[in-house]
Amino acid sequence: MKIAADFSKRVVVHSESLEWIASPMAGVDRRPLDRVGDEVARATSIVRYAPNSHFSAHTHTGGEEFIVLEGVFQDEHGDFPKGSYIRNPPESKHTPGSESGCVIFVKLWQFQPEDREHVRLQTNTMQGVPHAEFSDVNVAPLYKDAFEEVSLMHFKANAEIAINAPGGAELLVLEGSLEEQGDTLVKNSWLRVPINSMVNAKAGSEGAKVWLKTGHLTDVDKQIHRLENP
Repeated sequence: MKIAADFSKRVVVHSESLEWIASPMAGVDRRPLDRVGDEVARATSIVRYAPNSHFSAHTHTGGEEFIVLEGVFQDEHGDFPKGSYIRNPPESKHTPGSESGCVIFVKLWQFQPEDREHVRLQTNTMQGVPHAEFSDVNVAPLYKDAFEEVSLMHFKANAEIAINAPGGAELLVLEGSLEEQGDTLVKNSWLRVPINSMVNAKAGSEGAKVWLKTGHLTDVDKQIHRLENP
């Protein structure tokens, strides 16, 4: 299966307009944003757990990264409410589910194979700092290595950014709205731009809260090769 699988193209998906698609596990539905592969895939998705639903225990061979958008996500490592940012590196194991129900934004098979760093942050309690380049924008770093950088950005009303993205970039609007190259991105809208691109965005009149990842699209071909040749 391939969805938005041409990584040389700019892609915008307004995920709230997509239908939910049932997963193999009862009570767990998905809105795919990009995907290369079948049930085991390099994938970016919005996933919804109904109350008292769960996946079977499994190993994330290619790693898993997610942020909780609604409700409380749970596994044997703890309860993770809205705003939690989690990185489960390659070869990590868990049994995910939710007693009360939740919605998460999740990325699979997008880690460096040697990465073994677990990250568990509650972004709602993190204090951002003024952005070094852009006024009226605060940033809270979530993760950084030689391969990628992940952050949470808070835009005041009408704040603007122009980010050079030689390694590509993607963002998810968590609150408020952004204008980017003529597209209005609202809550849970997702943007991916290819390598050697720019992100030129302006927040709406209510500002915006945005999850941003840069640098990671230089390794897409290698990630897919590792997935298809375990």
